[in-house]
Amino acid sequence: MDIKTPINLDGSRLARASAAGALATLAMISVLASPQGWAQTLTAQQQAVLLHTRLTGVPPSAANLTQMATFITNGQGAQAAAIATSQPQFYNVTLRNLFAAESNRDQSVFVPLNDYTVTAIGMVHDNVPYNTALTADLLYTLKGSLPGVKPTDNAHYQAADANAVDISANLVATTQTAAYGYPAAAVAGLMTTRAGAIQHFDAGTNRRGYSIIIANQTCHAMEQITDTSLPSDRVRQDVAASPGGDSRVRLQSCLGCHSHMDPMAGAFAYYDFDETKMQLMYTPGTVQPKYFINASNNPSGYVTVDDSWESRMRLGGADTKIFNFDPNLPGKGNGAASFGQEIAGSDAFATCQVQKAFKAVCLRAPASDKDGTEIAALTSSFKSGYNFKQVFAQAALYCTTGPGVTP
Repeated sequence: MDIKTPINLDGSRLARASAAGALATLAMISVLASPQGWAQTLTAQQQAVLLHTRLTGVPPSAANLTQMATFITNGQGAQAAAIATSQPQFYNVTLRNLFAAESNRDQSVFVPLNDYTVTAIGMVHDNVPYNTALTADLLYTLKGSLPGVKPTDNAHYQAADANAVDISANLVATTQTAAYGYPAAAVAGLMTTRAGAIQHFDAGTNRRGYSIIIANQTCHAMEQITDTSLPSDRVRQDVAASPGGDSRVRLQSCLGCHSHMDPMAGAFAYYDFDETKMQLMYTPGTVQPKYFINASNNPSGYVTVDDSWESRMRLGGADTKIFNFDPNLPGKGNGAASFGQEIAGSDAFATCQVQKAFKAVCLRAPASDKDGTEIAALTSSFKSGYNFKQVFAQAALYCTTGPGVTP
């Protein structure tokens, strides 16, 4: 079964609890089930169980419980969280479910293991700065008696899945240029993994690649960033000058997205996913034919001639502050990797990763002013080194430990 093949599952991946940990959880549940349970401040042991469970999906072993509770009692929450993030379930369940949803256009966790998911997990496992996720020449494979990794199929990762390979213990870091034979200019981190190529570049006009990156990596929907005040000189020919015979529709609606999307999507002009060969295609110097679809809709529209892109959001307008791009970057360039650097250098990227981690371990979205303050602090900490694992640990500590914390 290939990554594009839909599958049906009854539920997302679940971790398995040890007997000792299960007893600890039952003890905690008995407290919370009491009439006064939700008003009580949790003990160090109860907080340790909750912290471990939020990060891994399972309660800690007896030995880990004792050690974590001691750390929490001594005010060493980071050390307690580190025990949880060292467990295989943190990678095999928590991170896998998060990155699996990012690896396909339906945002479903019910997809086979793939190179996008494993590479993202590997980056977190090895503390690779996560702001390189959209630029790095990086690919993670897995040890074991598995088919070799190839750019034309997903057999390597599906076999690992079928054999229940422990992802956390069998990661192998390599490069896309070595494993897939891509030219260095073609590589753009997670975007050019095979699963990434399918969701970003298969069919369409390659605008989807932009909208998916905006959704997955800045946590914004396209509808949130419409701006009709931006220049329209790079809006492509397939966007009609007078939709339905009314030019006001273009001016008041269409341009709101296309004025910033089309200049950015120019970065993907040399990319396609070939459904016959089942692999990423990169044609340096030759713009993919999909960029000229329906050119007669507006012959005066922009004609894509290369893979240059521009970040028009930097020019001002109603949504200037949405992304807060890095002022030290030029805001324009050529190709997917430089585009990825622009996105990953924004405040929106950092905040989005923090929000994803918060939701994964707190089991809710940030809601209160206190949560907002915490998100800001976590984002600032994340940007100091882009250690994504640390974000998960810090968010889980915020939600599960400390005076007055209840689940």
